[in-house]
Amino acid sequence: MKKLLVVALVLVMSFSLFAGGAKEAAVSDGTPTIRLLTDATGKDDKSFNAAAWRGITEFYGDTVDNPSKQGVYYDTVTAQTQDQYIPNLKQAADEGYDIIMVTGFTFADALGEVAPLYPDQNFVIVDVDWVQQPNVMEFIYNEEQASYLVGLAAALQAKEEGVANPQFGFIGGVPGSTITKFEMGYVQGILSVFPNARIVDYYANDWGKPELAKAQAKNWYDSGVYAIFSAAGGTGNGTIAQAKEYRLQGKNVWAIGVDSDQHEAGIYDGTKSAVLTSMLKKVENSSLYALNAVKNGTFTGEVVKMSLADDGVGYSTANSELKPSVVSALEAARTDIINGKIKVIGTYKDALAAGVVPAGLKALDD
Repeated sequence: MKKLLVVALVLVMSFSLFAGGAKEAAVSDGTPTIRLLTDATGKDDKSFNAAAWRGITEFYGDTVDNPSKQGVYYDTVTAQTQDQYIPNLKQAADEGYDIIMVTGFTFADALGEVAPLYPDQNFVIVDVDWVQQPNVMEFIYNEEQASYLVGLAAALQAKEEGVANPQFGFIGGVPGSTITKFEMGYVQGILSVFPNARIVDYYANDWGKPELAKAQAKNWYDSGVYAIFSAAGGTGNGTIAQAKEYRLQGKNVWAIGVDSDQHEAGIYDGTKSAVLTSMLKKVENSSLYALNAVKNGTFTGEVVKMSLADDGVGYSTANSELKPSVVSALEAARTDIINGKIKVIGTYKDALAAGVVPAGLKALDD
């Protein structure tokens, strides 16, 4: 028994020395190193975190399916609960990564506490612009712009399919100003085609409970809702699951994906997908931006805003059932948003005041 314990200790020490040696080698060749810290949904959430991870692997010439340099230049740690955020941040800082990247505003308070303790450490946060530390690069997005396009896509698809009086749904995760931008853009896109369309919304108050979205989606689809856009992290996977079930039964309903292209998640019959399109929040470009900034010696604490014009947001055309006429209209609208001909409002207060969204939605600006 004692011999086994000694062998186990030797193996652990050997692994630690190997990992440390690999890290030192990475640092010595001038290549930036990065650790991605995620919430409980992890890097395989097929949404927000997955996009950040995709950009990281791309920077090193890897892919998500073949992360050959993981453990040398980059890695990831998942926090199962929020009380792990601060310890995970401190551990990564103590281990000397060039960049520590966190995803989502739920990390903001923890990062605001930890960043001043490590003034020489580079931090990156996505979806936040209020940490305001000289060593924190913050990325925010015009989510409302791309959400307008997927709302427009759903409405135009319904029109092309001859759906009478189509209804539309929106499922959010935790309510707040960021998710409000998704809903506001989506609603404005729909109403540009169907000014009197019935739109329903629901907030799950959770990012990781797909069963909640699935149950709500079933109720809505059963009541005649044509398309549901979910901006709810892993929770939104429940919407896709329900749309897959119903399309397999021959029902004409759609899910709309978010952050990453969720076309494959919607596959239900051969190559057919229940995901009509996805609102793309190109967090991968934020990962690349930050890593290149370290590589070029230009990293600084700043707020970086990414829009349609910056290729920071967009939409997916992966589904061949998305009508060509719809895609043409989306491209025209994309151009009009970029040049200012179409103005998309991202706050509920201002959208209400402008009369471009209905009262009674559950969106919050705070």
